Amino acid sequence: MKVAPSRVSLLFSVVAVLGTSTSFAQSGWFWQNPLPQGNDLFAVAAPNLSTVVAVGSLGTILRTTDGGTTWTSQSSGTTENLLGVSFVDASTGTAVGSGGTIVRTDDGGGKWRLQSSGTILPLYGVYFVDANTGTVVGESGIILRTDGGGATWTRQSSGTTYPLSAVSFVDVNTGTAVGGIILRTDDGGATWMRQTSGESAFLSGVSFVDANTGWAVGSTAPPQLLSMILHTTDGGATWMRQPSGLAGPLYGVSFV
Repeated sequence: MKVAPSRVSLLFSVVAVLGTSTSFAQSGWFWQNPLPQGNDLFAVAAPNLSTVVAVGSLGTILRTTDGGTTWTSQSSGTTENLLGVSFVDASTGTAVGSGGTIVRTDDGGGKWRLQSSGTILPLYGVYFVDANTGTVVGESGIILRTDGGGATWTRQSSGTTYPLSAVSFVDVNTGTAVGGIILRTDDGGATWMRQTSGESAFLSGVSFVDANTGWAVGSTAPPQLLSMILHTTDGGATWMRQPSGLAGPLYGVSFV
């Protein structure tokens, strides 16, 4: 294939720069656009109207305290992908991700500390009901629980090997986890009970506003991958499908 002279010149210039870039590389690379960074973002938590924290690939954590007008990058202490985040107030939050990663902050992200999860399985979702009590879900049906702010994590029996992508609690005892299945607990995760939605779906997000009322979102089973919204008013005993007006998968949901 014949290459246009302009492309040859551009290619030669790039190769020349790469071949003689030792001194340039030592000066470092930095994001030019989009600012403040360009990594994918996978999850977000908003503890109040002004404060929002977003997490993403390669340990990315971004924070705003002015409702999103400006964002500041924070050092997470990891290069693992961060896939879920939960804050109970503007200071106290936990993020989870690939490789069994769990990081915690008690000062609004000024410092993030790695915690020992006891697993290398990817962790997809996290929810804290207060500064001490939280639940993490992930690959192969893993569920972890802490009652000490993450100082220690205890593995719970989910009864499934389906991946779990999200979890929502309304108090220390009552919670729902979703993924390739829907699970419900009324005793803090000592037992998890399977629920039936009546739909063939993979669910990526869940949000409950009280013990009875909640929503789960995701997509229909492959190959269609059509958007799915499920709603319950009886704690998940029954789920009703709601129209989204959208074609593609839905990944997250939050109700106040």
